[in-house]
Amino acid sequence: MPKIDAPGAEGIPEHRLRWYTELPLIVLVYALYSAGRLVVRGDVASAVDHGIQILRAEQYLRLNAEHPLNRLFTEHAWIGVPADFWYASLHYLVTPAILIWLFRSRAVHYRAARAWLMISTMIGLVGFTLLPTCPPRLLSAGHGFVDTMAQYSDYGWWGGEASAPRGLGGMTNQYAAMPSLHVGWALWCGVMLWKYGHTPLAKAAGVAYPLITTIVVMGTANHYFLDAVAGAAVMGVGLLLVRPVRRLTDPLMTRLRTLFARTPAAPSATGPSIVSAGCQTSAGERIPRQRKQSADPGAEPSASPAEAGDGAPAPAR
Repeated sequence: MPKIDAPGAEGIPEHRLRWYTELPLIVLVYALYSAGRLVVRGDVASAVDHGIQILRAEQYLRLNAEHPLNRLFTEHAWIGVPADFWYASLHYLVTPAILIWLFRSRAVHYRAARAWLMISTMIGLVGFTLLPTCPPRLLSAGHGFVDTMAQYSDYGWWGGEASAPRGLGGMTNQYAAMPSLHVGWALWCGVMLWKYGHTPLAKAAGVAYPLITTIVVMGTANHYFLDAVAGAAVMGVGLLLVRPVRRLTDPLMTRLRTLFARTPAAPSATGPSIVSAGCQTSAGERIPRQRKQSADPGAEPSASPAEAGDGAPAPAR
């Protein structure tokens, strides 16, 4: 597999990608992200306050895409059910699929793309910590939102609490609405498909996937429009940080790899050869393709170098 030549990594030695080192790294980062979401759930009162503040900000800006989309998804099951499946599934399927595709066929770009995704995800976790936000579906009924995930839960594997499998809703952080990493990850996937997909279908998917995801997260009342904007902003900041972060972490990773490098072979038991400044051979060493010196001082040398064996010692000068 070719070496990585990602922007911002000039002067940093790259190493061949190995799936058995990449997979544990990605699993570890995602596990830390998931655990962090649970640890920083925040209290419900502040999360509800933040959600209402976002609604008021959108009213001030005359933005209201959530209500009409939510009514459309609620009144028409043929739209709402596929949208719920989209929200509950593709976030966890498409992103890993794009990573695998880049790893296997776009290795030159994989490491920088993976760094962009991970950095942005960690920034999103900071956002969940500082600003726990109640999604529209969990606000009181007076705000006019219907939880489509609960309404259509009989059609899917999710329960009424969240998009997690039925019975596991209590193990998720339902107040991690700001920023929307559903939108952020979808935007990352779209950029990868548009930039590195060489077919019209791939480029069309690169445009459609983040746009449809943005509509879905609002129509299912899982995010506000400003959550989606914040998700895109987080990805932008993450992209800007790829170069400096890689310049800090790549030398460290190189040192860690060096620690586990194969130990050099021990010197031979006969001891190292000694070569003088005059390039004489060491004891027992022979130089190939040289003529053999005659034992008789008056004897003529052999007619040609080819007559001497490769293992013949060098003649005296």
